[in-house]
Amino acid sequence: MLEQAMQLLLDLPHIHVKKVEQSSNGDYQITVESTLSSTKCRKCARTISQAHGHDDWISLQHLPILGDRVFLRLRPKRFRCPYCSDGPTTTQELEWYRPRSPFTKALEEDLLRQCINQTLVDVCLRAAVSYDALEGLLDAYIASEVDWRSFERLDTLGIDELALRKGQRDYVVLITSRQRSGLVRVVAVLPDRQRATVERFLAGIPYRLRRTVSEVCTDMYEGFVGAVEAVFGAEVLVIDRFHVARHYRDAADQVRKLELKRLKRERSGTAYQLLKGAVWLFRKRPEQLSLAEQDVLECLFSAAPAVRQAYELRNDLTAIFEAHSTKEQAISKIEAWMEKVGASGLSSFERFVKLLRAHLDAITNYFRARSSSGFVEGVNTKARVLTRRCYGLFNPRRFFQRLILDLEGAPAVARFVAAD
Repeated sequence: MLEQAMQLLLDLPHIHVKKVEQSSNGDYQITVESTLSSTKCRKCARTISQAHGHDDWISLQHLPILGDRVFLRLRPKRFRCPYCSDGPTTTQELEWYRPRSPFTKALEEDLLRQCINQTLVDVCLRAAVSYDALEGLLDAYIASEVDWRSFERLDTLGIDELALRKGQRDYVVLITSRQRSGLVRVVAVLPDRQRATVERFLAGIPYRLRRTVSEVCTDMYEGFVGAVEAVFGAEVLVIDRFHVARHYRDAADQVRKLELKRLKRERSGTAYQLLKGAVWLFRKRPEQLSLAEQDVLECLFSAAPAVRQAYELRNDLTAIFEAHSTKEQAISKIEAWMEKVGASGLSSFERFVKLLRAHLDAITNYFRARSSSGFVEGVNTKARVLTRRCYGLFNPRRFFQRLILDLEGAPAVARFVAAD
């Protein structure tokens, strides 16, 4: 009766349960045998049925039953081929396990699902499997680099960096594709941010896919910019507007900090604290300010006219990026804005204006289709969570595997298992 019950619980094809034992720690040891009387010859691939004994016993861990581990003991059948001249023998392989794997395919899929948004150590402890076996499972199913055959198009690429250690150390580079359908996929985790590394990867994209790249969004880091221009040309390069905004907002903030230092020296403690309270209001967009907040900000502007200038310059450039202009119109507006900055005498904007002039063509490419690296941020957020959760994950190939699992989840597992 117990054997019959286990036969139903296991739900595996082409086996017969011969014996069921349970150890003192609760593990089930279930001896099974194949019900198939043939296999495919490993040389000629014909069906052969001439029995030639059995191979060595193998033990395969299966899905648990009521929390107890299950191990299947099987001695695979061997068959001799009558069609090949040397009469080779072939060991029968059943469809529910992979050769040399310590797990059944059902448990492999379950373990892969458990790895989604979890550390490997946690999965090992929960499933009572070894760390090496789990890493071997990842390598068997999850590719450690992109499979270009799974892409029909790339459309827009995004390039960004990620620090694997605190203190902005050990950078990797994430390259992400956003297709016209809206699908976002990671295509690479590169081991460093050197131009040669990035350029080598981009140049290695198959030609049929390279020609589908319409835009590459990145920041102003010269290594990324140079690599993109070398492989795709300057016309596809788009400097992300939000990276640009970070620079000019920092310049405006620098003016505010310098002026507040001056006011701290000149004003009494009470008067200074009132002005200091306008810091967060200075960073808000004008349309988000209430009337009371506008009054507080006006006090700061009255005491420090340079802060008003920086505030207005910052908002004017934001308005240019938000207007639906052509590239030519945008260039004209930005050049007029730079002249305005020069007339203001605010030295805090000088470094940003220099960057703006150097990358003006790539920055204004944004106005052709209003593309940005916004689609990359979701991937980067997931990647940052992964680095915090899996402390010590510094191998780019392993990082790629884990990122694919976390981003695509259960559908990715089903796809990888089905493709095996």
